[in-house]
Amino acid sequence: MTPDIEKIYTWEIDALSLFTRYLVFAGLSYFIFYKWKAGAFQKLKIQKELPPKKTISNELVYSFSTILIHCAASWMAFYCWQHGYTKIYLYIDEYGWVYFVFSVLLMVLVHDAYFYWTHRLMHRPEIFKMVHETHHQSTNPTPWAAFSFHPIEALISTGVIPVFIFIFPVHPVAIFSFITWMTLINVMGHLGYETFPMSFRKSSLGKWHNTSTNHNYHHRNSQYNFGLYFTFWDKLMNTYKPTTD
Repeated sequence: MTPDIEKIYTWEIDALSLFTRYLVFAGLSYFIFYKWKAGAFQKLKIQKELPPKKTISNELVYSFSTILIHCAASWMAFYCWQHGYTKIYLYIDEYGWVYFVFSVLLMVLVHDAYFYWTHRLMHRPEIFKMVHETHHQSTNPTPWAAFSFHPIEALISTGVIPVFIFIFPVHPVAIFSFITWMTLINVMGHLGYETFPMSFRKSSLGKWHNTSTNHNYHHRNSQYNFGLYFTFWDKLMNTYKPTTD
């Protein structure tokens, strides 16, 4: 990295990237699967009917609200970094490329556990009605539902970032890579179409990877399939419902 990284690594650019990722991933997915190639991909549609326009409007409103809250959390993270409270480092040579790749994988694994357990918590009856029901209004979700959260859930969802930046060294590009992957997986989980072939879903690797069908089932039956990236927490805690039958 060059010394100019501090000019690139700013809160304003980070906030812009949050909106850009959502609009690009969700927007392109929606355009391709629901508009441009809707007929060609109809056989991949998990629920054959289309969601009402009101549902899509709610998904957009709540997702933009969530991203605004994530922007506020980003500002706090930058404030802490600028005052030396975090373990964010700017030069990859400090820890090397092997650690850089490891840190991205570690963030994915930590977030998978964080997501599963906070998700299970939000399904407790006293919390679900007040917080998580907003997300489950999308019983037939579209890509726009990726961040369709109640403000409290939006705060919970961004709570994993402090775990990273305060506990172990992490590079800004590693954080960017992790959030980009998280956004992509989140959008694909709410796509409403299954893009993984059955051969992969029934393979040794595919059985541990979450799919759009798995998460779509969760939106219809909220007692199963709480995971984000993988299925091993669901399988370990007996909350997994196979969707390859």
